Amino acid sequence: MEKQVTLAAGISYSGAGLHSGKDVTMTLKPGKPDTGIVFIRTDLPGTPEIHARGELVTSTLKATTLSENGAQVFTVEHLLGALFAMGIDNCRIEMDSPEPPVTDGSGLVFAQLVQQAGRAEQDAERKICVIDRAFSVYDGDKFMMILPYDGTRISFTSVNPHPLLGTQYFDLLLTEETFLKEIAPARTIGFMHEVEQMRKMGLGLGGNLENALVYDDTKCLSVPRFPDELVRHKILDVLGDLSLIGPWKGHVIAVKSGHSYNSQLAKQIIAYREGK
Repeated sequence: MEKQVTLAAGISYSGAGLHSGKDVTMTLKPGKPDTGIVFIRTDLPGTPEIHARGELVTSTLKATTLSENGAQVFTVEHLLGALFAMGIDNCRIEMDSPEPPVTDGSGLVFAQLVQQAGRAEQDAERKICVIDRAFSVYDGDKFMMILPYDGTRISFTSVNPHPLLGTQYFDLLLTEETFLKEIAPARTIGFMHEVEQMRKMGLGLGGNLENALVYDDTKCLSVPRFPDELVRHKILDVLGDLSLIGPWKGHVIAVKSGHSYNSQLAKQIIAYREGK
């Protein structure tokens, strides 16, 4: 029997949010068995809690937003992806702002926080969602599906018109080791031609050339960590967004998809499980 896991101790990290640009102090704390991942907005009256569950996703515009109890948190996917990959089932995340710190734009710092805090096995069985049939989302030449598989695997194809990006493919069989080496360091991506529009929308205010992989029309303005950093980061997003169904086993195959597809797939799986 696989047991649930939480943090062995609390640990804090401060920084600015990627989209809001607001300063935030985030504290990860152990969670009780069967409570899952819970965000706590300590800056709001009554310190409302927002559970990391797929049915609570209210926006997928440039990031994933969760809303509950009159409060919201957004751009949670990098943190959730790291907690999922590092095997954390239960965790309380206190934040004094609506957005976790961007750190370096990847999932690596969050994974390192888990390593620093340590992990503790709990006296409760881990409830793994084992995919036993196909689920899919299609829109023209973009699609995402998940198939039965004895493990957690993601095969992602990214297609981008930028001359330095083009078609990128990565196939990940998830283990803690493969996550830390191949996926966790990959940063979010941005394009200079989108920056002005995004900032008018109040997005990307905390982004820079270090915590995002930024491109102009012809070149990369940042220093890439991988030649295919874009598709690796897309896989981090998938891990974070699909963690909203809890621990899972299956094979995700995705082409040109994003947060909206991740959320739609998660909601399909949740509806199916509730109807069984």
